[in-house]
Amino acid sequence: MFEINQLQEGQQVYIIYRNPHTPTVSTIQEATIARDPMNPSQLSLLLYDYYHPIEEDDAIFTSYAEAESLYDEYMF
Repeated sequence: MFEINQLQEGQQVYIIYRNPHTPTVSTIQEATIARDPMNPSQLSLLLYDYYHPIEEDDAIFTSYAEAESLYDEYMF
C-alpha cells in the first residue's frame, strides 16, 4: 500500500471503490494520480472523470493483486 508522500502525478494505482449509491457494493478500480484542476497544489485520485482528494485513510495500492488481497480479507 502506498503512503501519501510516495505518490507522484501520472502514476497508475488501484483503489477499493465503494459505490456511493449502494454502500454494500465495492470494487477494485484503477485510478490515476493527478493534480486537481480546482486546487493545483493538491494531488487527487482521478476516477470516472472525477477528482477525489487523497485522504489519509484512502487505501491506495501498487497492483491489482495487492488490492485484491486486502479486498478478499475484509469482504469475505
